[in-house]
Amino acid sequence: MTFDAQCDVAAVVYGAGEDPDGLLIGFADDLRRAGLRPVGVVQAGRSCRAENPKLGVVVLPGGDTVCLVADPGACGAGCRLDAGRLADLAKRLAAAIDEGADLVIINRFGSSEAEGGGLIDLIVQALDADRPVLIAMPERRFADWIRFSGGMNVRLACRRDALDLWWRSVAGPAARRRPSSAATFCELAK
Repeated sequence: MTFDAQCDVAAVVYGAGEDPDGLLIGFADDLRRAGLRPVGVVQAGRSCRAENPKLGVVVLPGGDTVCLVADPGACGAGCRLDAGRLADLAKRLAAAIDEGADLVIINRFGSSEAEGGGLIDLIVQALDADRPVLIAMPERRFADWIRFSGGMNVRLACRRDALDLWWRSVAGPAARRRPSSAATFCELAK
């Protein structure tokens, strides 16, 4: 995959005690209320252990929750994603991106994505369609993300003000028609 210097890719990097899911859901809800169409997924729940056996993702647009755990009742020490469910979700999201998206949200950049699997192809599709991409990841995965993206992305704190600043730099009709010489978020943030 080739990233460019437009910085239309942002990584919300979070640490212990931070809630990227709530941040992204609130942001997506605000975009929808403003008449925009965010497409993608946001994680629902933190684990698939007994207290939350239906770990899944909230699908955008629409807001329905899809369970991606292979066997929710047998989670033991951790979750195992169901490859078939993930593939079905990827097809559904690819179609939604093709139908038009103002922003693509992928949550999380995990081990599957670091190895070139998971939902990583949706990032390529979004960038090919000139759509901004927002992805959440734990701090421990950021080095993998930098290797994957070749460093061509914006790192955002897990805060709404950081997300809003980035979005204002890439959003709207002016952003889609901006000449290559216009200032990008990376240039503004230097």
